[in-house]
Amino acid sequence: MGTPDESRPDGRHQELVDALQELHRAAGELSYRKVSALIRERDDALSGPSHETVRSAINGKQLPRWETVRDIVVALAALCSPPRDEETEAGRFLLLWRAVREGEKGARKSFQELANSGWGGEDGTWTPEMIMGILVNPFSAIQIAPGLAVPHEPIVSEDVWIRAMERFIEEDGAEHALRVLLHTLKGDYIGATEGTPYGYQDMDREAMDAFAAFRHGCQEVRRRLRAEPNLLAESIRAMRADETMDRDDRAGMLENESDLGLMREVMIVTPDTWDEVSEEAHHMVFGYLIKQIGPPGPLSLPDAERFPILWRVPEPAAE
Repeated sequence: MGTPDESRPDGRHQELVDALQELHRAAGELSYRKVSALIRERDDALSGPSHETVRSAINGKQLPRWETVRDIVVALAALCSPPRDEETEAGRFLLLWRAVREGEKGARKSFQELANSGWGGEDGTWTPEMIMGILVNPFSAIQIAPGLAVPHEPIVSEDVWIRAMERFIEEDGAEHALRVLLHTLKGDYIGATEGTPYGYQDMDREAMDAFAAFRHGCQEVRRRLRAEPNLLAESIRAMRADETMDRDDRAGMLENESDLGLMREVMIVTPDTWDEVSEEAHHMVFGYLIKQIGPPGPLSLPDAERFPILWRVPEPAAE
């Protein structure tokens, strides 16, 4: 029989579980029996899960069928305050569920999904489709002839663009890659709504990289906190003993520590309560655990390679 830690999901399954738990909390943390009953009352239900099936899905004990995930999501979406659009939430969770089954390819929209619903990112986050859209667009890699586009500074090298396209074709097929490329060249590209040529003239690469690095770091922090319950206390001790820490960084950390309300959030944070605490608490925990992240690598790399992390407490070696 496995231990409780061994039964916990990891990687992309954990991302799905985190999203289900956030939706469950936003809907008032209904009992699993109530969620099961709500699903059974719907005419459009695709499944009839028992309360134990609902519990297992939300707690990550097993990866449920898509029909079960979809029914849980649409049942809870309307109960959130404010209510969430059922189709939008179902589309978001479909990508998360597919990512568990298919990896990075499953996490991206098909061409038809892209054409129907766009690149995403309305909430300010960078989606896999948006990163793909930047890499696919030749504008990112070359100075297009003046008759076709304004002069600009490429943001990736031609070799990176070619490697990205090779990987895209290998993972999604040549037809999908070429359709997305044509879709982009016809005018539906990242940043098109801003009205600048190809949307990249005003793109703040430094801010984009910083946001992506922080998001990746937070995901890794949650992963380690789940596996190492004492990590936060150990990291705080390591930070205090670090004589190489920048004086201004240390002063800023000490100033934050004088905020008792903020420190209460920090000291009780867990992977399961992460979304319930403030962004200031996220930054504090990030600073305690991570000594340095980056500098960022090429956009074509996975986040784990693009944003190398130097931990204050080294990660235990895998057994």
